Amino acid sequence: MISIALPDDTLTDWNSWRTPLDQFAQASGLTVCAYDIQCGRQVGPFMTSRTSRLLESGLFWKDDGAATALERRLVVSVLASDQPAQDSICGMRVYAIPLKLLGQVYGVVTFGWVFADFSSPMECEQLALKAGVSGQRLWNEVRLQPPVSQARMQTYTALLHTLVDTIDRQRETIGELSRVNRTRDLFLATVSHEMRTPLSALSMRVELLLKTHADLPEPVESALRAMRVHVRQEAAMIDDLIDAARTLTGQMSIERTALSLGRVVRDAVSTIEGHAHEKAILFTITPADRGDSITLAADGRRLQQVLWNLLLNAIKFTPAGGSLRLAIARGATHVEIAVIDSGQGIAAPDIHHVFGAFTLQTEGNATGLGLGLYIARRIVELHGGTLTVTSPGRDQGSTFTIRLPLT
Repeated sequence: MISIALPDDTLTDWNSWRTPLDQFAQASGLTVCAYDIQCGRQVGPFMTSRTSRLLESGLFWKDDGAATALERRLVVSVLASDQPAQDSICGMRVYAIPLKLLGQVYGVVTFGWVFADFSSPMECEQLALKAGVSGQRLWNEVRLQPPVSQARMQTYTALLHTLVDTIDRQRETIGELSRVNRTRDLFLATVSHEMRTPLSALSMRVELLLKTHADLPEPVESALRAMRVHVRQEAAMIDDLIDAARTLTGQMSIERTALSLGRVVRDAVSTIEGHAHEKAILFTITPADRGDSITLAADGRRLQQVLWNLLLNAIKFTPAGGSLRLAIARGATHVEIAVIDSGQGIAAPDIHHVFGAFTLQTEGNATGLGLGLYIARRIVELHGGTLTVTSPGRDQGSTFTIRLPLT
């Protein structure tokens, strides 16, 4: 029999142990079950032999059965001593080894419940009495089951050691990765907030100087205006870092209100039309009402952030004299907003990585952290929608499509 004792704070998903323990039972012919450190059986017993199934039909593995009592004694013994243990009942052998995680014993594996040699009718009668089954039936099953030699049991023990060690190492690795990720996310969120405060103060001072000193020398005024641009760029990157941190930690949220899609589109377009005009990019919007007739339950500020990001990216990666189109299409249950450009496009191997965090295009993207599309997709998903991209390939443009549910 195999038993595994695990503390609740170490393993909460007992179902994850069902497959490996069942496979070991199938391979070895032993009976398998899992116990927590309070000696409560959580999984099993898994059993493959006719003898073990007959014993299970009686009282043997009930809460007050003889098998359960023996297993619990072994669990207590191993947890107390940190050493292997063994016991037997009516000729059936049971072994136990400790389970360790990060050097700490957290449970016990017991295994066996087989005869070392051919049993006798008397032993079967005694075992049947403890199990509450027919002695004759048990003898008929036992005499057809070959005993398990000491050498074979040593092989099973070695295999079991390998199994549990492998699973424990995997859990240690996963636990360490989770800890590192939590630390990284907390660091990112904290640093982002700490960086925003001095930037805000610097931005206010620059604006104050530009507005209150009309007689500044041209080189000084030019330097201040350049500084204002750089401060705004840095502030935008800090905002992206904060949004990325909120996304990674699951803290990003939206505030839904009933709003007109046309209003969101107009607010987003107003911030980028000047950039398109500077590059002589032909910018069109369809239909003409820009979605005024479409009502959404959405966070207007966040949705505007998504559209602004997509449109600004399209302008950035579209050469002078190119084209950009914002197409809105209403369906029965969803609205689709497509941003279609004639820019540099996306190569097939890169298209699956477009929405990854810190993903930068190598051409025409001297600024930014590569977080805009990562954040945009998360915002759309929080609205119950999707954000996808298609591109025929390099220098053939691309299409980003937002699909949102209607109110």
